[in-house]
Amino acid sequence: MTLLVRDSEELLRSNLEFHLRQGVDFYIITDNGSVDGTAEIIDEYVRAGLAESIFEPEDTYSQGRWVTRMARRAASDHGADWVINNDDDEFWYGREGDLKQTLASAAGSVAAIEVQRGNHPPVVGVDGFRFLETMIYRERASLNPLGDPLPPKVCHRGFADIEVGQGNHAVARAGALLKPTPTDAITISHFPLRGYAAFERKIALGGAAYERNAHLPPEVGATWRRLHEILRSGELRAWYDRQVLKPEQVRRGLADGSLVVDDTVARTLGKLQDVACAAKA
Repeated sequence: MTLLVRDSEELLRSNLEFHLRQGVDFYIITDNGSVDGTAEIIDEYVRAGLAESIFEPEDTYSQGRWVTRMARRAASDHGADWVINNDDDEFWYGREGDLKQTLASAAGSVAAIEVQRGNHPPVVGVDGFRFLETMIYRERASLNPLGDPLPPKVCHRGFADIEVGQGNHAVARAGALLKPTPTDAITISHFPLRGYAAFERKIALGGAAYERNAHLPPEVGATWRRLHEILRSGELRAWYDRQVLKPEQVRRGLADGSLVVDDTVARTLGKLQDVACAAKA
C-alpha cells in the first residue's frame, strides 16, 4: 500500500493498523513536508520493517507523479502482487475475507480493480481524535463537494512501469489506460470531513499547493480548488457546518436507505484499543 501524507498524525496510525488487519504486507509512505508528529509515526513502522519512507519537500501537490514513484517501487523493489494507492482518510476492506484474500482471488486477466467509495459524514458533537469511533453512518451513494458522484479508486497489480493519475482514480502503462474491473467485494469507507480545524488546514495547504503547480491543468483538483476559493471568501466554516448530520437527518437517512450503518472501521479500531489497554494492564 502507498500513502501520500501531510500532517497526518490524527489519522495515520489508525489507517496503518486497520490495513495491517486487512492483510496489507508493507507500506511505502511519502511525507510531503509534515510539521506535526507524522514523521515520528512513519519512523515507527520503518523500524518495525513494515514501511519505507520517502520525504518529498516540493509543495505543489504533484500527487500523480509522487504516487507513481511509490507504486513503481512497490513492484520493482518489493515484488508487490497488488498495489493499493491510498489516502489517509480512506479505509479499504473486503466484504468476505480480508483485502489480501479478496485480491488474491481475482482472475489472472484482471490488471486493475475499481472500488467504490462511500462517505461517512461528520455528526453533531464529534470532533478531534475520536471521530472514527462514532462516525458509523455511510452514505449509500456519495457526492463530492461539487455535487458530482464521488469517483471510485483503482488498485492494480504490481507493474514497474505503472502510471498513476492524479487522485488515484486511474492507472496506465505506456500511456494506455488500464480498464479496471469493477467489484463490490471491496468497500472504501471515506472520512473526508472530521474536525473543522484539521479540515481547514488541509484545504489551506492543499489549495495553495495546487495554485503553485504550473504543470497540472486547472480542471485537475477542481474540488480542492473550489473549497480553497470558499475558504478565501470566509465561507468555509458555514459550508462545513452544512455537511454535519443532525440527529433528525440520521433518522431520516436510515429510514429512506440513503444512510447505512457501517461500523467496520470503528469495530476494528475498538478491538485494537482493547488489545492496547490489555497490554498496559
